[in-house]
Amino acid sequence: MKVVTIKPSHGWVLLRLNELWQYRKLLYFLTWRDIKVQYKQTVIGTAWAIIQPIFMMAVFSLFFGKLSKVPSEGIPYPIFAYTALLPWQLFSWGLTDAGTSLVLNERLITKVYFPRLIVPTSTVIAALVDFAIAFVILIGMILYYGIIPTIAILTLPLFLLLAIITALGVGFWLSSLDVQYRDVRYTIPF
Repeated sequence: MKVVTIKPSHGWVLLRLNELWQYRKLLYFLTWRDIKVQYKQTVIGTAWAIIQPIFMMAVFSLFFGKLSKVPSEGIPYPIFAYTALLPWQLFSWGLTDAGTSLVLNERLITKVYFPRLIVPTSTVIAALVDFAIAFVILIGMILYYGIIPTIAILTLPLFLLLAIITALGVGFWLSSLDVQYRDVRYTIPF
């Protein structure tokens, strides 16, 4: 029987990513749990992943496109607004959920040892699923408007990775602050 001694870390410690790899099945199950719980008791379920960005796109198109006449570089304003809203919502949802994840999963964390980075990471991956659902709608909108993507589409994975890493980094920091100061959960939406 192998005995593992767990000691608290002090000061700046490197992320132990090898532990994340060892606990990848737990990451998978926590992510799946977050996805299922997110829409479990809603009437329209995963349609919220589509409805929220669509409604926000309509509001932006109305106020910025029609009323304020903000230029969109010749791109139809709904596409212009929707393509900006998708990565922002990925970042926003991922950050909000990751920032409160440690406190919300307190009972799980205090019962058994596993790398605590898994909890905020699973919430950001769950937000990525919502992004993927809404991205399918973006593809449909691009086809509807007859827009041909340029070579710049190849940078999409880089921007997506940037949004994920930023949400994770700030989410790790905020989740640890939320454990100490419960006021953090009220400041995250700002």
